[in-house]
Parts: sequence; structure tokens; C-alpha cells
Amino acid sequence: MDSNENILSHINKLQKSFQEQVDHLRKDIKEIDEPQCKALFETSAEVISGLIKAFEHYKNKSEEAWKH
Repeated sequence: MDSNENILSHINKLQKSFQEQVDHLRKDIKEIDEPQCKALFETSAEVISGLIKAFEHYKNKSEEAWKH
């Protein structure tokens, strides 16, 4: 396996792990009563979702920064 395949494999694993964290946070939001904690969990889920999207852009070279 070349290094590019290795990188893509690692990114796919990270994205899966990140998505599991997003799902866990959003599930926990339904079980929490404190509004500030709910907001923190939702913000965390959004930030991690942004990382998933950034890695997707890297894989697809869909952002200018990843095209070089």
C-alpha cells in the first residue's frame, strides 16, 4: 500500500471515529437537563462535524488549499 492509500485509510478511520463521537454527543443531549451543558454538547458535535467535512474536502481536493 502506498503512502497516499495509507493516509486515506487513516482519514476514513478518523472520520468514522469522529462520527461516532457526534452521534454519542447528540444522543446524550436528549438525556441532559442543563441548558448550558446541552449547548456545550451541541457545539462540540458541530465542531467535530466540521472536522469530518474538512477531512472530506482534503480527500476530494475540493478546497483550494488541498489542490497543491
